[in-house]
Amino acid sequence: MYKHKVQYYETDKMGITHHSNYIRWMEEARVSYLSDIGWDYKRLEDEGIISPVLEVNCQYKNSTTFSDDITIETSVLEFNGIKLKLGYKMYMGEKIAAEATSLHCFLDKDGRPIRLKKDFPEFFDVLNGLLIWQD
Repeated sequence: MYKHKVQYYETDKMGITHHSNYIRWMEEARVSYLSDIGWDYKRLEDEGIISPVLEVNCQYKNSTTFSDDITIETSVLEFNGIKLKLGYKMYMGEKIAAEATSLHCFLDKDGRPIRLKKDFPEFFDVLNGLLIWQD
């Protein structure tokens, strides 16, 4: 779980967190999540893996304001070895502030797609093991 305290500069004239900051928090949570599973960005880059964002979706449920403590749960929703879809639940105490997803692919340093199962089986196994299986 990733924790973030809403900063004053993240709020708008109405005192509410500007919507664009939730996307930044997703990035922070994703970087933290990958680090927690043993594949931080430094390791990925050292291995020659880059992971661009293909798509972001965010549904805002409850407004947040300056100094609110936000807890973000990150999970693997979809993974096929080529693309990875992460889910984010952003909580303000017991209340859900936002629910979001981000979709990523994996490329080598030259921008060519990587098949993790073949090229990086250890990373593939870790992500595959975290996949939330759905009926």
